[in-house]
Amino acid sequence: MKRILLCIAYDGTEYAGFQLQKNALTIEEAVNKALLALTGESLAISGASRTDAGVHALGNLAVFDTESRIPPEKFCYALNERLPEDIRIQWSKEVGSGFHPRKMKSRKTYEYRILNRPVSEPNIRRNTLHYHYPLDAEAMNEAAACFLGEHDFTSFASIHSTAKTRVRTIYESFLKKEGELLTFHVKGSGFLYNMVRIMAGTLLEVGSGKRKSSDIPAILEARDRQLAGPTAPAHALTLISIEPETQEPGVSLQ
Repeated sequence: MKRILLCIAYDGTEYAGFQLQKNALTIEEAVNKALLALTGESLAISGASRTDAGVHALGNLAVFDTESRIPPEKFCYALNERLPEDIRIQWSKEVGSGFHPRKMKSRKTYEYRILNRPVSEPNIRRNTLHYHYPLDAEAMNEAAACFLGEHDFTSFASIHSTAKTRVRTIYESFLKKEGELLTFHVKGSGFLYNMVRIMAGTLLEVGSGKRKSSDIPAILEARDRQLAGPTAPAHALTLISIEPETQEPGVSLQ
């Protein structure tokens, strides 16, 4: 028996999130089916990040155990031949039997994309929010900087979050502007349910003048979900990468 680590990229538009569900197609189900077709074994991957319905990924991680004699680095190519075009394994490798990407201390990076102009652009509609009212990118960047450091993010978590602690550390948080495209970039020790989307929704309110960037510290301190902005739409969010805080023995995540 060996444990295989996969790096998975996907367009989440047609999927009800990553995690297996009874009555809806998910990324996990699609990969499990491809593994069954490839190995003849009924295998189940276990992912590092359970992205929501409609959310995309460039580098989610998952592991599975198999008795297959297929070389670890070949699973990438063999699975891609059996997966739909909106899911692609970026690489595959063998790891120790005790390794699990969800249990390691890691830094996750997300980006939320906003097209800020009067008319939408159909070619990026699947991974970018169109916002036609003018936005103050400078104010949004000032607000994003307020998330840096260790905070209790109760105000920026869904009321359905079941996390034991709401404290998270944010290492990078800024808004970059490239013409009419605004990208909220955030890297943290972990994220609560809907946390990045609520942060993005709050930044949109700052950008539109509904609230000030200086309001963010007080919202964090209050630990009250009703004081933060709305949950921004899922389709504009992408999980960019998952990086270990310390190098796991025998594991290189690249």
